[in-house]
Amino acid sequence: MIIILSPNVSKKNAEFKQLMDYLEKLPNIQTRVHEIQGAQQHLTEIYLLGETAKLSKEDIEEFAGVEKIVRISQEYRVLGRHEDDDRASSFTYNGVRFGQDNLNVFAGLCAVDNAKNVEQMLKILKENNQQCTRMGAYKPRTNPYSFQGHGKSCLPYVFELAGKYDIKVVAMEITHENHIKEITEALAQTGNPTGVMLQIGTRNTQNFELLKSAGKQDRFPVLLKRGFGITLEESLNAAEYLASEGNSNVIFALRGMKTNMGDPHRNIVDFAHVPVVKRLTRMPVCIDPSHSVGSRAQTPDGLLDVMHVTAQGVIAGANMVLVDFHPNPKEALVDGPQALLMKELPYFLEDVQIAHDAYKKRVQLATAFHAKNG
Repeated sequence: MIIILSPNVSKKNAEFKQLMDYLEKLPNIQTRVHEIQGAQQHLTEIYLLGETAKLSKEDIEEFAGVEKIVRISQEYRVLGRHEDDDRASSFTYNGVRFGQDNLNVFAGLCAVDNAKNVEQMLKILKENNQQCTRMGAYKPRTNPYSFQGHGKSCLPYVFELAGKYDIKVVAMEITHENHIKEITEALAQTGNPTGVMLQIGTRNTQNFELLKSAGKQDRFPVLLKRGFGITLEESLNAAEYLASEGNSNVIFALRGMKTNMGDPHRNIVDFAHVPVVKRLTRMPVCIDPSHSVGSRAQTPDGLLDVMHVTAQGVIAGANMVLVDFHPNPKEALVDGPQALLMKELPYFLEDVQIAHDAYKKRVQLATAFHAKNG
């Protein structure tokens, strides 16, 4: 059961304290409080766990400050879509809105190599009116002798340059809870010039202790990639781990499944699950075409495979695109063969917009059809 409080009723209010005094006396019931800071309102939700079936909605709704009660009807208690649940499926972080009804592009370096390349990337993003990027400082690798990322040593110049070019959100993978502390310290050291979206990669989708650590902090939103060898349900439960600890600002990323059935692509593209995730949960959905395709292969029509699959995900309703670029892919320390070129960024963004416009037209068509036919 979810108790949704009236806007701007928080832990500090007398209404909240009175309600909690009542709830904490209920037998076999545990409470978890989730606070959500929107663009204009502060929202508080109380999750009741345990023997909730016998609880009276009417009794709880009588308390001052209670706006609505939602009975949990799906397995994903915090992030799932429940019956009669019309809560917003979006959040705002550092001035950028992430929702199931908009689209953000995170183009950048899969792995940070040097400040010069970082600046080139951020400069062209600024020139193309982009506010988000991806920058890999910590890189989990299959081969223990492969480049593992510069780690915390590169964070100060990445954040300073992001601030210089007005980049609001940097998506950055973490592999250990200590990385959250290092990112926080580096941001403070540089004067908090930008924001960070923590990224949990496909190898760590079931690293439950890391999920708990990322979930316990509520400063940074989290981008969770689907596990490359597990079911969609298992990956969605991993996202629920984050939310169950308190952080429900989660974006779910599809990045292809590990199987030779997808050859010659690096992974079999799973972007048909974009609408499925949006139907089952309230999470915005990201696609990662670079790691799905893994190359710059081009079809006879002149389009790169990576652009074809990007369009497939966007036209299906994706809300975020995570894509690799590099000033000189041949010199990239990680995943150079799949990186797009700087000169291709305006072209890529326009192609994404074409697909997004097509998606919006499809939504308009569906809305008109249902309005006419009931």
